[in-house]
Amino acid sequence: MSISDPVETTRPAAVRWLPVADASAVRCMAYGRILAAAERAHASRGRFLLVLAGGHTPHDLYSMLRTTDTDWSPWHIYYGDERCLPIDDTERTSHMVAHAWLNHVLIPPEQIHTIPAELGAVTAAQTYADTLRGVDDFDLVLLGLGEDGHTASLFPDKDWGVATDAPDTLAILDAPKAPAQRVSLSARRLSRAREVIFLVEGESKRAAVKLWREYANIPACVILPPTGVDVLLPASLLD
Repeated sequence: MSISDPVETTRPAAVRWLPVADASAVRCMAYGRILAAAERAHASRGRFLLVLAGGHTPHDLYSMLRTTDTDWSPWHIYYGDERCLPIDDTERTSHMVAHAWLNHVLIPPEQIHTIPAELGAVTAAQTYADTLRGVDDFDLVLLGLGEDGHTASLFPDKDWGVATDAPDTLAILDAPKAPAQRVSLSARRLSRAREVIFLVEGESKRAAVKLWREYANIPACVILPPTGVDVLLPASLLD
């Protein structure tokens, strides 16, 4: 099997495993996919609705986007989750993304929709639900994979918001990782997307990848957009 060939799966909504050489190749492939999705969305609908993930891998990806010469005016930025910390806390995803990318490009400020997690989980979730009201399906959702199989702030043995009447946002009050209070988009809302890409790297993710491939009941498995999901990862994690 070539490292660029997807691995076949029998899941009802396709999970396409896209192994590449290493973590750098994951970021490079994701970078190309983001720009291609932006071009398609701009041409078809006049705007590009992008949901961002946190973590080390996306940080390096966002730094790559910072140097891109493109028309930023169609880009609308949303977040898959956020930690309930002060707005200037370096552990917040919005802080990381701003410093790595958004502070350096000309996306109109009113098109950058941060989660106001400094208000506390309940108020912030309600406020962000209002922000998302009337927003169409996302064009592209970026997600990561935790060592326990979590994605965004959807953790094992918690409510993931998979029901058809699930709200767009969830107030997380008892996350197993600090801080306990977080806000997350629900699995149902994350699945309302034309394209979903998981970015996975690091030996610590091997067990979670194995669980996912064995169809274990982990949060990553319930992100089910009609077009399926693409998982970009080093080929070594599939050994």
